Amino acid sequence: MTTTTGNSNPSMENLLQNLQAKYEQVKLGGGAKRIEKEHAKGKLTARERIDYLRDKDTDFLEVGAFVADGMYAEEGGCPSGGVVTGIGYVSGRMCMIVANDATVKAGAWFPMTAKKNLRAQEIAMENQIPVIYLVDSAGVFLPMQNEIFPDKEHFGRQFRNNAKMSAMGIVQVAAIMGSCVAGGAYLPIMSDEAMIVDKTGSIFLAGSYLVKSAIGETIDNETLGGATTHCEISGVTDNKYDTDQDCLDAIRRIFDKIGHNPTAGFDRAEARDPGMSGEKLVEVFPTERVKPYDMLEIIKGLVDAGDFDEYKEDYGKTLICGTARVDGWAVGIVANQRKIVKTSKGEMQMGGVIYSDSADKAARFIMNCNQRKIPLVFLQDVSGFMVGSKAEHGGIIKDGAKMVNTMANSVVPKFTFLLGNSYGAGNYAMCGKAYDPRLIYSWPTAQMAVMSGAAAANTLLQIKVAGLKKKGLEISPEDEKELLDEITSKYNEELSPYYAASRLWVDGVIDPRETRKVISMGIEAANHAPITERFNVGVIQT
Repeated sequence: MTTTTGNSNPSMENLLQNLQAKYEQVKLGGGAKRIEKEHAKGKLTARERIDYLRDKDTDFLEVGAFVADGMYAEEGGCPSGGVVTGIGYVSGRMCMIVANDATVKAGAWFPMTAKKNLRAQEIAMENQIPVIYLVDSAGVFLPMQNEIFPDKEHFGRQFRNNAKMSAMGIVQVAAIMGSCVAGGAYLPIMSDEAMIVDKTGSIFLAGSYLVKSAIGETIDNETLGGATTHCEISGVTDNKYDTDQDCLDAIRRIFDKIGHNPTAGFDRAEARDPGMSGEKLVEVFPTERVKPYDMLEIIKGLVDAGDFDEYKEDYGKTLICGTARVDGWAVGIVANQRKIVKTSKGEMQMGGVIYSDSADKAARFIMNCNQRKIPLVFLQDVSGFMVGSKAEHGGIIKDGAKMVNTMANSVVPKFTFLLGNSYGAGNYAMCGKAYDPRLIYSWPTAQMAVMSGAAAANTLLQIKVAGLKKKGLEISPEDEKELLDEITSKYNEELSPYYAASRLWVDGVIDPRETRKVISMGIEAANHAPITERFNVGVIQT
């Protein structure tokens, strides 16, 4: 994990300082000079547009802020994937906002840009919340077109989603505030309403240079696809506006008049402060990976008034299950206990490990939450399932499969947070990205991988040394240590929460004190989508 210090066990303060510094850098997009160029054209930046559009003094939950972090270095980088996405409020309506960042490669689409846009659309579709597209993009980044263009989850999937969302009755409004070219031109025009900013906005399938090359016609871009052309001649766009601000004001007026849909009916009471202050929460959570702690203390720091009704508290103690409220919303929590516990038979069980009894308990609790229409929150600090003859003879695979089955088939919304370890099949059972959490965020203390860095590095070293020996090569202890250090360094980089966030394995890295906001806004979004599917776990090994 990258930190502001070289300490292998950095303090939470250092980790949070590093998080804030990385985020401030991301917010600059393509840099101060590029921002100045946008301003010189009379344009706002992507983040300025979002800030102007959304309701003042309301929360904005950014999704994918660290996308492409450390990627595409040979192309000069692509901060935040060249697009800003997140859940916010416009005229009192919760919505997903997608804004191309023209300061980053003129808003061109890199592979991770496409993945991020699709994630934003996925969140909108799951939660049935409106989408606002603030379009300002030069289209596909041509040097990487083979990684963006043709496959199922590539660039074209967003237009399929436009069509599907329209059929679902999800409102989509688009504003063309800069370039909008080639296939990308379909996105705003497949929306319910498409507006355009005069003189700075343009939309066409092919620009003037390509038109000249293809058919020999000489024409300028404004005449070809500017606001006047499309509002007065082609009818492609609906209305034109003089400035970014005028256009954004018009979007606010549209959202002011949108009708209301039925809700899912998740229960909410009056919100209360958590059981401990945010400062105390970050103070009590240990950054040392091997240090045991009581997850119940962390839970009390996240839930209203610290009130937590634990389910089967004397059974399957390495998993904590129970109900509480977060910002007034009723939630069911499944969390890894990180301290060593003792069973009623006097057996010691390791913290962070899922045993047969804890998997069995969690499966039943998850079923109860589905029966009672209570959203699920997973707090991960998991090393994996218990191994060894005793665990295998006791049916750990069967009980683990039962937990995975009930979690995967849950119809209530799920929200996942990586607090510490997130290793192997433990990541799966605790609702990792593959299991469709509505939102998944990481604390800066988290690590995600098949196994811990030390275990993986030693395993990889053994494989490497065995391979060399097969070739008749001997390796000295010194060379072996150098090789181990090299493998460990690479693996540790891949364990970083920023590595995961860069690839959208998680939706972002957050300050632990932001966890309540994510849960609350996540459930509020989910409440827009009534549950229509019946909970059914199919066949379970018992």
